Amino acid sequence: MAKFLFGVLLVQAVTIALFFAAMQAGLDNTQLVLTIGLLEVLFCVLAAFWFSAMARQRHQNELETLKEEHAREREKIKVHAERQKSRILSKSQKEILKESRRTQAAANFKIGAAFTGALLFGGIMLYSQFVTFGLLILTTAGGGLAGYLTRGRQIRLVQKKEKNKRLSPPKS
Repeated sequence: MAKFLFGVLLVQAVTIALFFAAMQAGLDNTQLVLTIGLLEVLFCVLAAFWFSAMARQRHQNELETLKEEHAREREKIKVHAERQKSRILSKSQKEILKESRRTQAAANFKIGAAFTGALLFGGIMLYSQFVTFGLLILTTAGGGLAGYLTRGRQIRLVQKKEKNKRLSPPKS
């Protein structure tokens, strides 16, 4: 605003100076008065162009400032969205892992109960003089339990390898 004030004061000072110059020449000298009037008009046009250039520059500066602010704001929003996305993703992965562990624990309990029942039934058969049938049930239950434990161990090893593969940095 100070630039505009300086320009307005300059235009006023030049106008007053040209007015006094015209008064000194006298109103009878029409050619000199018209020349001074044209000089005043020319100076006012130049001052208008000067004000226009200052206003355009100020507008461009404000526009650049706004663009920079919007770019910073957009970057903040992107970073915030990325953080939320990663939080939600890790939370959902934890929930999936928790649910799969819960399901696996329930399945392990059911299988364990079934094998325990088979072993008890085999023990009762041995105790009640059905030795062959009891031994048959005990060996079947033991073989099934051994197979189930081996399968569980293999699954854990595969999961451990996948986890290590995910955590290890990519090879360049």
